[in-house]
Amino acid sequence: MVVVAALVTEVKVSPPYWVHAVLWLPLTLILSLGLLRPAKALMIALQYRHRAREGRLATPPPPSEDAP
Repeated sequence: MVVVAALVTEVKVSPPYWVHAVLWLPLTLILSLGLLRPAKALMIALQYRHRAREGRLATPPPPSEDAP
């Protein structure tokens, strides 16, 4: 979303690079930190809903009787 806004701003206004840095770096930081908690809550809710368990390695199949 921030990338789209930065591109639109660049095309329509063409500000210097420092203006982009002043606008988009803090906005990116604020949005990413602000969305951490809801994203984590969604991940935990989906794990609970789908009854996620701890990862396990698949057990190998039993050896066949034809093998030497």
